[in-house]
Amino acid sequence: MAFVAQRVSLDHIGAFTFNGLRFALGALSLLPLTFFFKPSGLTKETSRWKATLIPGLVAGAILFTAAGLQQVGLKWTTAGKAAFLTGFYILLVPIFGLFLKRRPHRGVWLGAILGLVGLYFLSITTDFTMGFGDALQLIGALFWTAHILVIDRFSSRLDPLKLSVVQFAVCSVLSFLVAVPLETFSWTGLEAGLIPLLYAGLGSVGIAYTLQVVGQRGVAPGPAALILSLETVFAALGGGLLLGETLGPRELLGCFLMLAGMLLAQVWPTPKRVPVSSS
Repeated sequence: MAFVAQRVSLDHIGAFTFNGLRFALGALSLLPLTFFFKPSGLTKETSRWKATLIPGLVAGAILFTAAGLQQVGLKWTTAGKAAFLTGFYILLVPIFGLFLKRRPHRGVWLGAILGLVGLYFLSITTDFTMGFGDALQLIGALFWTAHILVIDRFSSRLDPLKLSVVQFAVCSVLSFLVAVPLETFSWTGLEAGLIPLLYAGLGSVGIAYTLQVVGQRGVAPGPAALILSLETVFAALGGGLLLGETLGPRELLGCFLMLAGMLLAQVWPTPKRVPVSSS
């Protein structure tokens, strides 16, 4: 539902100003919790703030790029379409796994084909052009893919709350560095967009993104991407119910094919390895 809040905020707050404030709220809301909740299975060294600085900087920089492309792109597309295009990462995660020597199974490739066909119906017009906002969301999906893989690498080795605080703080600072020279801040606009900002900052960032980091400590990237892809359904519902956004038959077909491809890529049965007999 954060896509709805993000879409509404654009009427009042600049994209990077919104992201700067949003992720600052997320970091501040988590900071007190880092003193009360101590994850198990970590050494004294890996549970320190110092251990999360470099991973948090990497994750935060990727998050800044992904969130920036998403927020700017929402100016020219709907919440529902943005969510489905962002959700393309569910196909990209296992495909990018090729570079990590993880060979995708047949279902991933079939899902990718369905997803590409769905992407055509959702975003490509009859004269073979793609809207600017849709293109930004699609580019952003590459960085959301990288973010999931980076979180998978570090979340089980470090304190997830501290890692979240650092990545949110980095994303916030980078957003403000872009916002200051490019956007005009207005207290009136901030007051008008306060409710969407609070929801996106405390609910989406403070709670949801942190649950992602904590949850990925025990979930592989593939299943995690499948669960996260449900945001596409809620965004489409929220955009229709709260913003009156509608999708035509062609776009609905595209959504259906993309969702089918996403699910197929994850539920396709993988061949079991046959143990080699010692005899």
